Amino acid sequence: MNSEIAREVSDSTTTEHGRVAAAAATMRNRAIDETEHGVRTVSHARTAARGSQFLDYAFLVLYALLSIRLVLALIGAREGNGFVRFITSVTGPFYAPFRGIVDSPSIDGFTLAIPIVIALAVYAMLHAGINGVLRMVATRKTTI
Repeated sequence: MNSEIAREVSDSTTTEHGRVAAAAATMRNRAIDETEHGVRTVSHARTAARGSQFLDYAFLVLYALLSIRLVLALIGAREGNGFVRFITSVTGPFYAPFRGIVDSPSIDGFTLAIPIVIALAVYAMLHAGINGVLRMVATRKTTI
């Protein structure tokens, strides 16, 4: 059996060698193209991940500031205080669309600022939605 295989290998023609070389070149080129595509895909995923990290940080800061504003409203902090004014002015643009949606119940100077709670919930949903879109862009399915 081994001698037959050896004989057939030695009898191969130059045409077969050419076909083998062409097939090898095609496979090599396909491997190079797939590698380059993989590098581009990883680069896009890294960019999307970096954008997602920046977005997470920005929303975390927003959540913290709105939460501080909520706590200050709950404990009835003086509106004339510098820190309270600072928090109010920084969160004002983010809180403005939600102001007056519902009444905020108040007891003895302590206020449950329900619009701030609504704002936190809406911003959390917006945050999740944007991260979902970034995740879809970063992990696109490709066909082979």
